[in-house]
Amino acid sequence: MPHLTIQMTPNVSIAHEESFLKALNKALWDSGHFGTPTDIKARIVPIETFLVGVEDDEQTYGFIYAHLKLMTGRDMVIRNQLAGLLVTMIEQEIGAEQSGRAALQICVEVEEISAVYHKKMLGS
Repeated sequence: MPHLTIQMTPNVSIAHEESFLKALNKALWDSGHFGTPTDIKARIVPIETFLVGVEDDEQTYGFIYAHLKLMTGRDMVIRNQLAGLLVTMIEQEIGAEQSGRAALQICVEVEEISAVYHKKMLGS
């Protein structure tokens, strides 16, 4: 734990997705709130069909939605700090690559995972 899921519209440009995820994972690790680096799991889930607003916007708007799921026990101050950290890192990582392709919203939600959560490590 944590799990970081990034959803993004097709008009968002991220040249090196693995490097992007690595930068986000490193920022989370550097925050000091997690036990080991391998606890942090991230993935990008592309969105094929989307609409921002109620009119056909011809993809002049887009978004990145980051959903960070944490084990219970972190207070609201820490969750808010992690959300702010992710907004800053996402903006920093995609700023130059995006360069006016679309009006872009960066949204981050930090949520505690259900108390019913199981995991098992396979292999070493």
